[in-house]
Amino acid sequence: MCLGIPGKVTDVYGSEGLPMGMVDFGGVRREVCMAYVADEVAAGDYVIVHVGFAISKVDEEEARRTFKLLEEISELDELEWMKEVAEQSLAGLDGGEPAAETGDGQATEGQP
Repeated sequence: MCLGIPGKVTDVYGSEGLPMGMVDFGGVRREVCMAYVADEVAAGDYVIVHVGFAISKVDEEEARRTFKLLEEISELDELEWMKEVAEQSLAGLDGGEPAAETGDGQATEGQP
């Protein structure tokens, strides 16, 4: 199964000649290659990320719809991790405090 997850771009920069960015997935931030969308995105935009690559830009409403779908399909036991990401991302979109990642890769509630 191929799955692209929406995330919010928090920073765009270059690294070793490649356009890169930091993307927030409900409080969990990951470095993502922005080569496919470099001319289209800036901090604050939403992108669909697949295996570490931002493959397309989406608007906030599309990101919200995708998170809701992920939340629904995460009811399957093997996709439980997806439910947590979807819920945290929706909370962030709705103005709540998304969980922030700690240095050990764990998410904690309400930390910047």
